[in-house]
Amino acid sequence: MGIAISSWKLAREVSQAGGLGVVSGTSIDSVIARRLQDGDVDGSVRRALLHFPDQGFATNVLERYFIDGGRDPNQSYSPVPKLSLHPSEFSAQMLVLSNFVEVWLAKENHPGLIGINFLEKIQLATPASMYGALLADVDYILMGAGIPSEIPRMLRDLVQHQKTDMPIAVENATQKYRLRFNPDIIDGASSRTLRKPMFLAIVSSHILAAYLNKDEVTRPDGFVIEGPSAGGHNAPPRGKTPIGEDGQSLFSEKDNADIEKVRAIGLPFWLAGGYSTPEKVQEAIDAGAQGVQVGSIFALSQESGLTQELRNEVLVKIEDEKLEVITDPLGSPTSFPFKYVALAGTISDHELFEERRRLCDLGYLRSVVEKSDGRLAYRCSGEPEKTFLFKEGQPGGTLEKKCLCNALMANVGMAQHRIDGYVEPPLITLGSDQSGEKELLQRYPHGWSARQVMDYLVRPSMKVSEF
Repeated sequence: MGIAISSWKLAREVSQAGGLGVVSGTSIDSVIARRLQDGDVDGSVRRALLHFPDQGFATNVLERYFIDGGRDPNQSYSPVPKLSLHPSEFSAQMLVLSNFVEVWLAKENHPGLIGINFLEKIQLATPASMYGALLADVDYILMGAGIPSEIPRMLRDLVQHQKTDMPIAVENATQKYRLRFNPDIIDGASSRTLRKPMFLAIVSSHILAAYLNKDEVTRPDGFVIEGPSAGGHNAPPRGKTPIGEDGQSLFSEKDNADIEKVRAIGLPFWLAGGYSTPEKVQEAIDAGAQGVQVGSIFALSQESGLTQELRNEVLVKIEDEKLEVITDPLGSPTSFPFKYVALAGTISDHELFEERRRLCDLGYLRSVVEKSDGRLAYRCSGEPEKTFLFKEGQPGGTLEKKCLCNALMANVGMAQHRIDGYVEPPLITLGSDQSGEKELLQRYPHGWSARQVMDYLVRPSMKVSEF
């Protein structure tokens, strides 16, 4: 769920209420670094760091990022190193530590289940991130936004503290490229016995589910079948007309997975995208699913990372039936359709989007490119056009591209403050169906907690999976 929307606090509440609480692993190294720079007010990050196996590196991170009392609100955040095919040891260690912290906090002092969600699109963070989650005894790993065929093998390596690697998609590659990760960079970790978590592949197609299932090397432990109404990134439309007259991505029946064919595969599955009411949960169970994955309704709960101001604005629009969710086929640097809320003060406002000075300083969605001279470059269509073209991008490739990294950080109150005084604006992603949110507003007009969402969704008569 975006960046730190599904934080450890939200995942912990969902888990304690009987669900699978899932933290977001996206950009988590930047999130942890910024929490420390904001003073780690509740002391949670520092508490988790006391349990990290490599205390020398934990001390290094505190010395580098922690600011007692928090930074000046007008001061820029210090960055973490950008992802790279050949990362520095610090960069890889920071990914391990940050994922450890978020999972450890979500699991602290309770027996409930915790998972972590990664994007296959952000390949350069994957091995180190998974290892950090494993060190914190994560129960589930979920991954979508691509074909996560390498994850089962990598998990088998990492639970044994063995070196691992993964193929990296490099544009215009004349050779094969692999990202290598060595767990030995974390002192003291190898003495811990690690437990293999369940791995769920997030897919939108029964065909992809069948492909991953056909070989034990690529077979996950189950699937999350995500429909096109889900928030965040969507799979591109499969119809002959992918963009409608309104300029938005146009989905059709072709974009819905055949649930009977998914069921026939024989692995457990959950349904996602538009399952935010108890009736839809029951429908999923009747179709053979173990349950559902729900995002937007929890993103608007009190425990989510979304700032209270933004949450209130969205809830008012839902109550007034004026909320517009746009499925933008061009906006994401990934070239996948991306859903966002039309809201003043965010870069959904075209004028505000145009006012922003283009730059790519977080870089999580950069693509690796082999240039014509054989050298590697890291390119993002959200960066300045001159920079993009210098890296041999195609003319027009930056058209309408939004900097999702900075915008999603702003959603959780961690907007970057530029030296010239400019503050990065947010961009909220939600699913296109608000049925559950509308019903909850009738019950809780001032907002709701994660536990109230669980009580609403799960009826006593339901045979919901115990995971």
